[in-house]
Amino acid sequence: MDTVTEQAVKPTRRGRATQEAIDAAARKVIAEKGFLKMTVSDIVKEAGKSPASFYNYYDSKEALLESWARQFQEEARRRVSEGERGGDTRERVHAAARGHWETYREHLAEMVGVFQLAMINDDFARVWDELSREAVDGIVHGVSRAQEKGYCPGQDPRLVARAIVSMLHQFCYENLANGRAADADDEACIATLTEIWYRAVYWR
Repeated sequence: MDTVTEQAVKPTRRGRATQEAIDAAARKVIAEKGFLKMTVSDIVKEAGKSPASFYNYYDSKEALLESWARQFQEEARRRVSEGERGGDTRERVHAAARGHWETYREHLAEMVGVFQLAMINDDFARVWDELSREAVDGIVHGVSRAQEKGYCPGQDPRLVARAIVSMLHQFCYENLANGRAADADDEACIATLTEIWYRAVYWR
């Protein structure tokens, strides 16, 4: 009985390790080359695995990316929720900016991949729109509350939110993608995002 159990468990552990190696390799290749230029051959070469190993887990590099994107979405929701708790206005904006930056950094492969593929693939365009829409909806709520206190008068909350989200996405992409992540100053970037976001909303 024990021998059968061990034999059943070992392939699962081995399989999990193989998938983790493939995921890690794909993240590295995307960070260096971008998703559109990456091939399955690049991934398995980096991972030291065979192409058959890749296709045991994913039908394509797009399927791999979609799996990651859904995981990212849950993480982003959690961090946004945490950023809305407590503190004064600037502290909440700072927490939200930090949450976006750190989530983007930690999930750089997903964000770069979805962003690039959204330009040419309708399914991933919808994924990108969904990710952006959730961020916009959260900021709309904050802008509306600020307007109740006299800030940001006469502005459309949703347009303001879209402008902020576009800034967040593009700023993170420009400072982290294409091999630039190692040189990015996290605290300086977060401070810059905070200042621009805060000044975009909290003015009279």
